[in-house]
Order: sequence, then structure tokens, then C-alpha cells
Amino acid sequence: MALPALCMNHQTKELIAKSFCSNAERVENLMKWLGIPPSFTTLRVNTYHSSINDILQQVEITLKQQCVSRGVDMFDIWCHPALKDCLVIQNRGPKSTLIPVEKEVIVDLMCGMAVLRGADVFAQGIMGAASSMMKGDLVAVYCDMEGLCRRGATQKYSKNKMFVGNGVAQIGRDEYFCSEEKISGVGILMTQPVMEAPCLDILPNIVFAQNLPSIVCTHVLDPQPGETILDMCAAPGGKTTHIAALLCGKGRVVALDKARGKINKLKQNIEAWGLSHLVECYDYDARNAHSSNKSTVREGSPPYPTETFDRILLDGPCSALGQRPSLKNIMVPSVLNSFPRYQRQLMKTAVELLKPGGTLVYSTCTVPVEENEAQIEWALENFPQLKLIKQTPHVGGQGIKGGNNLSEDQLNLLQRFDPSILQSDSLTCDTDTIGFFIAKFIKSQT
Repeated sequence: MALPALCMNHQTKELIAKSFCSNAERVENLMKWLGIPPSFTTLRVNTYHSSINDILQQVEITLKQQCVSRGVDMFDIWCHPALKDCLVIQNRGPKSTLIPVEKEVIVDLMCGMAVLRGADVFAQGIMGAASSMMKGDLVAVYCDMEGLCRRGATQKYSKNKMFVGNGVAQIGRDEYFCSEEKISGVGILMTQPVMEAPCLDILPNIVFAQNLPSIVCTHVLDPQPGETILDMCAAPGGKTTHIAALLCGKGRVVALDKARGKINKLKQNIEAWGLSHLVECYDYDARNAHSSNKSTVREGSPPYPTETFDRILLDGPCSALGQRPSLKNIMVPSVLNSFPRYQRQLMKTAVELLKPGGTLVYSTCTVPVEENEAQIEWALENFPQLKLIKQTPHVGGQGIKGGNNLSEDQLNLLQRFDPSILQSDSLTCDTDTIGFFIAKFIKSQT
């Protein structure tokens, strides 16, 4: 079976088309691949406490047990040749011959997309189920593409839906919808998914499921022991824990995020990896993290004085139009157009907080030039103390023109992971990724 392309409103699609110089074929290819999960799963491992080979052995044992319990073949897994703390797993699918069983379960869109990347169905994602569904029943799981399914529905859903696989119900329908207690945990164990990928709720102290470009991004930042480093928009903490792990027990990481509700999850991830002694977390809007007024600066907490940090990661809020799989996008133009202004506010603060000779990495998980190459052009024009520099590792492609005036040499220094150029017969773990963008600057000493 073929998975559907990303459904997107006309204005957003026009913006993306502008980025690709109205190349209709490239835009349609992008829509196709954004609707499909990557063919590879990447795991970042906690090399602060164990070697990658030791962790590889533990992951292999855990995955073999998981595969045996589900009656599926073991996945191929290997160490990434260029990333010293990354494991790669080969996924399988889509299964074109898989037939839905009779009993139907409807899940929400977010749950459906998670299933396509290897997750089971958690109870909170279930919207409707056959009235006769009992614990242990084999059921067909469908994703509600329009968000119109009434919670607790029992009839077969007649509106737009997508089959994501068969699974075994872990609890009966009445217990889902009629119990006075809140039901949590796995609701449907996915034994026959359309896209077969490992369930990644494993070994949380030594493994972090993370998209490959995000792993590359922190290596590009290149944290060094003893440095003071700022992660401006840190939750849920994937890159924060990576930065701290690379400090080898020496240094200081400040993690900011304005979403107070995300800070607890950030702290949990840091504690699980044994890195709390290196990381300070604050629910704080990074746009306001700099102050030149000494009376407003507090020792050790935001806001911070000018030129405090050796390295800064600015992985800021973006339109997230590179996420995969993404089956539907209803972002309105006013929201889409708000991101570049927000990113520039963060960039201004980052430049003020960065020490002379320090490193700034700017990244997004989106594809429009307006949030990527155009922002780099703006930064170079407005902050002459910034200079683009070479990235290591550089496993993605280069930047694209899309209406900006960056030179070919400058575009070559940028790193863009771009699903619009994917072809089915040439997929690798370095190319078949989410859409992502990375730029690296150094701040001049003068």
C-alpha cells in the first residue's frame, strides 16, 4: 500500500514552492516524502557512562526480546560510521499486502503518525472502537485524518481514515470508555504494523531516540570540556543531554525553555542520563536572557550579562515543516509568518550572550528558505562580527538559493537535510531523514 502525501493548505504550499524556485516536481516530491516515515531509526547512546559497543550489545538483546514477543524478524542495527554515539536501525515497509482485520479501532492523527514510526497505540490516542472489542482481540487500527471521529464511537468510521496496521487489544472497549478511572498505558500492541520499526520505549538511561540531523547538530556545535554552553530552547532535552554528555563531566550547560510544562520532562531526561550536575534548567524566555544592566543580573541564573557563553545552540521554534511522517498541516499564514521574526529576536540575544571567539549554531526542523538560508543572510548583514564556518560532520546537503543572495561558498558551508530530493532507489540513513537545517558561526574577537 502507498502512504498518502502530506495534506497542506494552499498558502503554506506556495511558501515552500517559493523556496524551491517554483519547481513543481520538487515540491510534489517533498509532499510525498513528508508523508512517509524515514526508513531508518537512529538512537543516540549515553557514551558518558558506557562505550557504544557495550550499549549496542544491550540494545541488540532488548530488540531481540521485543521481536520474539511480537513474532517478527530481528532488525538490522549498526554503529553510524561518522557519529561516534549513534546507532542506526533499518526499518521495514510499507507492507503492501497487509490486510485489515474486521474489528476496527480509530486513533487520532498524532497517535497514527507515532505508530508509523514504531510506537504502540496508547490508550489516550484511541477515539473509537468496535462495541464487541474485548481484551486479546486482533483489531485493525486506522488513523482519523480529519479529526472528526466522536470519542467513544462504535460504528465503522466512514470519513477519511488511513490503515496503519493490525494489533492486539490490551483491554476491552468498555474499560476504555466506561471506566471511571483514567486508563493509561498501551491500549493496542501493534503486532502487524504497516511500517515496521522498533518500539523505542527501551533502556531510557542509555538510549535516546533522536533524528539523525539532531544528533549531527550537537556534534557541529562541538562542546568542549570546561566550557559554559547555552541551549536557548531546550525542551524536551535531546540536544541538552547530548551537549552535557560531550563535556565528559567538566563544564556547565544552561538550558532554557519558556514552556514551563516542558521543564519537568527536560529535567527527567537529564536525571535519567546522570547529567544533573552539569545542567541548570530554567523556565525562561530566551529572548530576554541577556541584560546589559548589572542591577538586573543575578548570579548564576537568567538574565545573563553580555558575552557569558563559550558556545550557544539556537534550535528555536519553527514551522516544523520537515517533520516525518506528517500527514496533515493546517497552519495558517499568520502563524507561519510569525516564526522568522521570533527567530531573529533569539538570534540577537544569542549574539549578545556569545563570547568573542565563541561558536553559535542555528538550526531548525523545517524546509522554507525564509526560516533557514534567508535568516543566515539577515544575520550576516546585521551582525558583522559573525562569520560562517565549516561544519564537522557534514553529512547532509548544502544550502539552497530560493531567493536569497548568499554566495555559492556560503551555501556550501550550510547543511540542509532535504526530503525533496529523495529517490526510492538511493535511500541511506544520512539522506532519508526529517527536513533539517544547520548553520555554524564564529564570533570575531574584535
